[in-house]
Amino acid sequence: MSNVVQVRQLSKIYGKTHAIDNVSFTIEENKIYGLLGRNGAGKTTIMHIITAQLFETSGEVTVFGEHPYENNNVLRQICFIKESQKYPDNFKVADVLQIAPTFFPNWDKTLAESLVEDFRLPLKQKVKNLSRGMLSSVGIIVGLASRAPLTIFDEPYIGLDAVARTMFYDRLLEDYAEHPRTIILSTHLIDEVSQLLEHVIVIDQGRILINEETETLRGRAVNITGATAKVEAFTQGREIIHKEPFGGMSSITIMGGLSTEDRKQAAGSSLELTPVSLQQMIVHLTSSSGDLDRKAGEGK
Repeated sequence: MSNVVQVRQLSKIYGKTHAIDNVSFTIEENKIYGLLGRNGAGKTTIMHIITAQLFETSGEVTVFGEHPYENNNVLRQICFIKESQKYPDNFKVADVLQIAPTFFPNWDKTLAESLVEDFRLPLKQKVKNLSRGMLSSVGIIVGLASRAPLTIFDEPYIGLDAVARTMFYDRLLEDYAEHPRTIILSTHLIDEVSQLLEHVIVIDQGRILINEETETLRGRAVNITGATAKVEAFTQGREIIHKEPFGGMSSITIMGGLSTEDRKQAAGSSLELTPVSLQQMIVHLTSSSGDLDRKAGEGK
């Protein structure tokens, strides 16, 4: 499987702030990626560099084997739908859909028209007068109908209700199955999209925290609940990412799979083991308390 994006020792510095700090990773073709992390973690900066809207301070980024800046051959293969997507003030929804084929050679008019009906978009209304949810729908339609070999959605669902978000996920999977391409989703609704994602990259304070296949992450974090002394004894020496005491009881979240013997030991100590969702795991890993707890666990 070839790489669509290759990032090598990438850094972006603003004054004394390292927005991106010596990051390296690859994005393979025909996979759905989650680019995840807290606000200000560096996700948007990376997306802007990949799409040639920012210069790197150091390092190298190649897209489809070439540097993307002022490279029409590369840029015509990318569709980047941003949270704050802007359109000319006089543009109606119909104008956006009419001009889109100019930028996206793989544009599918039939799919776009079908999505307009699904999301109930008023074609004659000016984009600047749309509600936040309808504006997000315009971006989703452009992103899906572009069928760009590299399609990036940055928080694509802002303002959409649960029904519309589910419709987006369903249509994305449906069209991806028929027309595979590389898709990057940057979102805070991790649990909602976790079943879509094939690979997860988590950015925290400008650095890579997780870069793994989604399947390998599922079940990686486990929550242990029970009497404090027994919980602490069971988790000693393990990678702790979260602690929550209550009375004489404690709840501790650890990283790392548990063996059959571990589970028998937990049962013998009357400890309750519960899986931790991908979203909760990332929340714990990227929280300051999670960092402290993890270091404490490593030092035991």
